Amino acid sequence: VQLQASGGGTVQAGGSLSLSCAASGRTFNIYLMGWVRQAPGKQRELVAAISSGGTTKYVDSVKGRFTISRDNTKNTVYLQMNSLKPEDTAVYYCAAKRFAWPGSNPDDNDYWGQGTLVTVSS
Repeated sequence: VQLQASGGGTVQAGGSLSLSCAASGRTFNIYLMGWVRQAPGKQRELVAAISSGGTTKYVDSVKGRFTISRDNTKNTVYLQMNSLKPEDTAVYYCAAKRFAWPGSNPDDNDYWGQGTLVTVSS
């Protein structure tokens, strides 16, 4: 499986962005998927994850603002980000893991995509 993230950019605080992560391969639906971000000078954190059946989890700082979803027919996972704040500025990565929630580091996962930069200006 290869993961290709897209959709990053620059937005003003309060704005919205939508990230996509397209997966190659025919077994996408068996993986739990997640979005991990790394802000400048900070450790990576798992911000949102979704199981193959659609169960979701979020870090507290994005609850109510971010929504993770997946379309197994398109082998794609999405992250809709609303009410963006400057502290959401980070490189966002997508990750895939079988049998457990994705982790915040590449080695914690089965697959790891390249990042996409999100910049939120104040």
